[in-house]
Amino acid sequence: MRPFRRRATWIVPVALAALIASLLAAGAPAAADQPRGLVRVNQLGYAAGAAKIGYLMSGADQAGAKFSVLDRHGRRVLTGRVAADAGEWNAAYPRVHRIDFSAVRWPGQYRVEVEGSTSPVFEVKHGLEEAAADKAVGFFAEQRDGAHVPSGPLGRKASHLTDRAASVYDWPVFTGPDTDQSTGELRKVGGPVDVEGGWFDAGDYLKFTHIAAYSDSLLWASARDGRRRNPALLKEARHGLDWLDKMWDERTRTLYIQVGVGTGNAEGTFVGDHDVWRLPEVDDTLADPSERFLKNRPVFRAAAPGQLISPNLAGRTAAAFALAAQVEVSPTKARRHLETAAQIYAQAKTTGVSQLVTSLPFAFYPESAWRDDLELGAAELALAAQRLRDPRARTWLQMANYWAGQYLEHEAGGDTFNLYDVSALAHADLIRAARADRRIALSGADRTPDRTADRTPARSSRVDTAAVTADLRAQLEIGVRRAAAEPFGAGAQYDNFDAVPHAFGLAATARLYREVSGDRRYDTFGARQLDWNFGANPWGVPFMIGVGAQVERCPHHQIANLQNRPLIGAVVNGPNSADLFADGLGDNLDNMRPCPSNGVDRYEPFTGKGSRYVDDVRSWQSSEPADDFAAIAVYALNL
Repeated sequence: MRPFRRRATWIVPVALAALIASLLAAGAPAAADQPRGLVRVNQLGYAAGAAKIGYLMSGADQAGAKFSVLDRHGRRVLTGRVAADAGEWNAAYPRVHRIDFSAVRWPGQYRVEVEGSTSPVFEVKHGLEEAAADKAVGFFAEQRDGAHVPSGPLGRKASHLTDRAASVYDWPVFTGPDTDQSTGELRKVGGPVDVEGGWFDAGDYLKFTHIAAYSDSLLWASARDGRRRNPALLKEARHGLDWLDKMWDERTRTLYIQVGVGTGNAEGTFVGDHDVWRLPEVDDTLADPSERFLKNRPVFRAAAPGQLISPNLAGRTAAAFALAAQVEVSPTKARRHLETAAQIYAQAKTTGVSQLVTSLPFAFYPESAWRDDLELGAAELALAAQRLRDPRARTWLQMANYWAGQYLEHEAGGDTFNLYDVSALAHADLIRAARADRRIALSGADRTPDRTADRTPARSSRVDTAAVTADLRAQLEIGVRRAAAEPFGAGAQYDNFDAVPHAFGLAATARLYREVSGDRRYDTFGARQLDWNFGANPWGVPFMIGVGAQVERCPHHQIANLQNRPLIGAVVNGPNSADLFADGLGDNLDNMRPCPSNGVDRYEPFTGKGSRYVDDVRSWQSSEPADDFAAIAVYALNL
């Protein structure tokens, strides 16, 4: 399995920030007050007809113990017996029992009781997943940069208006491979360019094409594939695409990849984004020479003008525009997006690929797979062209098919749907495009010649749908094998980075697999991954803020922390390797509001299986929210 490190893991001593709020009921009790057991449920809730599984964590075997489901009036609506021991979590909770209360189907609010232990309240209701997806869309509005920033719950203001006339710089020289501290001065190579707008990447104020293209692709895919039309979702998807459009210079064939620098230089002549804890609108007012790159933020490019672009960036950025071309109602806008996608995709470097380009430094986002990005870009181009009756559709289908084969040969088998591997969506959309191509051929509507065919390497448009479907299943089996050995049924690695987005990715993959194959065998597994993300986990925490009673209180997010307001809809990293916390969390940064105020880790009793979750403003390892986390949540919950 490839590593899934994020920006500001072990390379950035100053990460992002958080919010402060009081603790609510149904939380983790003090160690001295531990009851016989704790009941964990999906605090988002369950659909009426869905399976409903909870868990009892206990210090003793309680197989066969009686459980009751009570409604909001305290009336008993269901009784049953807890299942046999499913395995140990940690020394304090060596027994974990499943509780099946699927028979509760009537809409309402409920809680589960077992031997004096009570779960948080949960709902049985239609549309709960869509409501959670709406919260995550709202998080993107809070992440906006530039002039078009809604005030929202965080009281946001316009920020970084100086990005409208930014200078372009050569790549920094870093003091080492595992740091974002540069040495020497930055060398200006161009500009000015307008890169105002977009979204902050996570809890700081950097902006990355690599992340924005992935996130925006998922927003557009959600708008296309979702069960309902959501104007707020479309609004955010367009906002993201407007910024990506600025990051692509059509005239010079240049893709810009980053706005801002992480840390200042070793000589101390300038500071970077991670060195100063502040609200973003402050940056436009700074006057100290050492803060010049906070006010006038540098822009970096993927390659010199006209040169080929790292294939991962070209593929996923093209995919965002091509997905927009599939959704936009206006034919003029759709065709313009298709042409932009085609231009960027044609600029991809596809031979002699070594280290990919993601961000500066590369260690922020150390991606190694790229053929999946090219498959995704080509598949979305094919679907957009089919919709617009563009004669290049079959050429792009051939390209998608080719890169799917290359992915299966060189990159498959080690990862599942997340920021670093988009093959699940690429496979599903390749199959969609292949099926649409067959329908078009049967209808006789494809008689317009493709004038690019003579410049394209000979590739078959006959897609091996069985092979790519089998790979979707193989990705799900990675999660199934993990879940079988884990008492809470988690399919993601909870002792590594990005467990929560991986769980959302598995849930999305289960639904994509069902769509392309008609096979429902992974439906329950996918649902269990959502359960785990929303509270049916050892910590009893929904990892999306604003869901449930026992929630993340102190996310690593500067604006929410400084404004002392909840960051509704943010999705945090969740549990991570316990080793990352071995040296403590360090001191609070200047201007940081301590959270929790007492400094107590209330989740320490649930550390287990080499994983730990800490709800603390300093805990970038587990409490940092990010755009790509929210984007995969939006997609998984809308399918």
